[in-house]
Amino acid sequence: MTEDNFVDYVKVVVRSGNGGAGSSHLRREKFVAKGGPDGGDGGDGGNIIFKTDKNLWTLFHFKFKKHFKADHGENGGKSRSSGANGRDEIIKIPVGSVIKDTVNGKVLFESIEDGEEFNAVSGGKGGLGNWHFKSSTNQTPKYSQPGVEGSEKKLTIELKVLADVGFVGFPNSGKSTLLSVITDATPKIGDYEFTTLKPNLGIVKYKDFNTFVVSDIPGIIKGASKGKGLGHHFLRHIERNSILIFLVSCESKNIDKKFNILIDELRKYNKELLDKEKLLVVTKCDLIPKDKLSDLKLNNKLKSLSVDVHFISSITRYGIETLKDLMWKKLNTQ
Repeated sequence: MTEDNFVDYVKVVVRSGNGGAGSSHLRREKFVAKGGPDGGDGGDGGNIIFKTDKNLWTLFHFKFKKHFKADHGENGGKSRSSGANGRDEIIKIPVGSVIKDTVNGKVLFESIEDGEEFNAVSGGKGGLGNWHFKSSTNQTPKYSQPGVEGSEKKLTIELKVLADVGFVGFPNSGKSTLLSVITDATPKIGDYEFTTLKPNLGIVKYKDFNTFVVSDIPGIIKGASKGKGLGHHFLRHIERNSILIFLVSCESKNIDKKFNILIDELRKYNKELLDKEKLLVVTKCDLIPKDKLSDLKLNNKLKSLSVDVHFISSITRYGIETLKDLMWKKLNTQ
């Protein structure tokens, strides 16, 4: 999936169908001159329904269509014949989508399973036919109810990527390279900050035909929780990861401080993220001599961190297989 095709935020306008009008028909037959009212009810307008589909991974299908309308209910007929209900408009969304009211920002629906349905806007009620208004004092009412108009809403749809493992790190910390090494994903890789502008997903093929999904989000910088850089917009994607992998380059002078900055940004954004299983991975270990790498492993500041630390090189594949084992172990001890 290319970055241009990954759409995770859209605004749409939806409108339910109008209810059909009730009929004011009076029964007239050859031998029944005054048969009385027999106007049928109008049909209800169609609803706007969102339905999750596990085969969708992005909101790309909303890129060229952002207005949706349900059908109107049909008018009532004679012989108490009710009008047909309007056809519902079924809008498919990926699992993990969040629907909000654009006006007030209220969360209306949050999906976590395939096949879930959410009635976002109900159709207008059909009007009653004139036979409902017959009484002892009014034997032939010539009036009926009009149908109720449908409703229109402006909605915002956000996608929270569903992945088992989420990569968290500063720009140019080796997240995309690692993703390309352990999965078949082909993210954009470059030796400059913010190479990744959209989340990337990949499937790790583990031992005995087991698999798990990992995601790589754009790099986080200090102040991301307040909207700086790109991290604030994409931090929501790690809310549903089972475990978080924090990546820091071995080139960093203070790896422990870099890790604590990342932790602090997650805490400011959503402190519940810190309850997840975590692992600190020191990347690009091929860039330093072996003796310095040995000293780094014995660094007391790293040992004092309340998280397991692992060292890798995506280029030489040093520590990669062990990293897969660690991720699988953490996933299955949850």
